[in-house]
Amino acid sequence: MLFFESVPRAHDAVEMLDRPGPFADLNENLDDIANFNAFFGGSSVTLRHAKRLLRVVPTDRVATVVDVGTGGGDIPRALVRWARRTGRSVRVLAIDLGGEVLAVAASRMADYPEITLIQGDALALPLRSLSVDVAISSHLLHHLAPAEAAASLAEMDRVSRRGLVANDLFRSRVAHAVVWATTRLLAKSPMSRHDGPLSVLRAYTPEEVESLARRANLPSVRVHRYPWALRLCAVGARS
Repeated sequence: MLFFESVPRAHDAVEMLDRPGPFADLNENLDDIANFNAFFGGSSVTLRHAKRLLRVVPTDRVATVVDVGTGGGDIPRALVRWARRTGRSVRVLAIDLGGEVLAVAASRMADYPEITLIQGDALALPLRSLSVDVAISSHLLHHLAPAEAAASLAEMDRVSRRGLVANDLFRSRVAHAVVWATTRLLAKSPMSRHDGPLSVLRAYTPEEVESLARRANLPSVRVHRYPWALRLCAVGARS
């Protein structure tokens, strides 16, 4: 059906989140993103795959995770809460390029000493090779042009010992319609109402993400589809 088909990628469009903005506006927008992550199951998809990769890390040592493009830091906080519930020790490096975004994230980290915020570029992560157990990202790929998205996957693979998890929206007519309606009904922020549907139009299809992984020379990466969550998840596990 036409409704389920993909639409051309809006590669030249720019989201408001990609520009500097006032703290209050960013804070409200990142709140919306966290709420929609939870509502649609995007957070649980990332955590499910990250926890699988972390199973091979001995429980008597601190597991290390880098979250690339952390935004408001909702995924790192969820990961820390899981670790606390299960009696595991975890350290999360939450990286974002935007200083304004990191300021919002910092305002939410008072109760999470396990999380360290770092300003850095997804295309040149400020980490040594194989320096963390797992690299994750959520809603990052669609902000990047194809060459950049492939480079970010390669960087996540470079720094991780166990594997990577890259979760994002996928582009389709139905995803665009659902996100447009949801943001009109539930979003608090005008930024969210602008950026939400645009994020879908900037997103990649599962086939395109598979192509990005090949471009990054990551043949082990598999792209999982979650239509109910309007998500795809690229997962690469080291043997």
